[in-house]
This record gives sequence, structure tokens and C-alpha cells, in this order.
Amino acid sequence: MASSHVTALQSKHAGLEARLHEEMTRPAPDMAIVQQLKKLKLRVKEEIAAG
Repeated sequence: MASSHVTALQSKHAGLEARLHEEMTRPAPDMAIVQQLKKLKLRVKEEIAAG
């Protein structure tokens, strides 16, 4: 079960990365959204490393 949890977290991390990239490539990126996505991505990465 742990491996499926890690797989789900990796998928979530990839989704956050895609959203972050999408926001950064907009003509006027919203830096508040960028910071929020980066924090979420870091939390997911830390959870992957712990699990």
C-alpha cells in the first residue's frame, strides 16, 4: 500500500509542477499562486521522501 501512496504523491507532485509551469508561462503570472504552488509541491516532495 505504501508504494501506491507514493505513486499517488508523485502524480500529485507532477500535477502541481504542470500547474506551476502553466502559471509561470502566462504573460502576467500571479506570484501569490506561484508561491502557493511551490509550497504545496515542497510538502508533497517531503511526504514522498518520508514515505
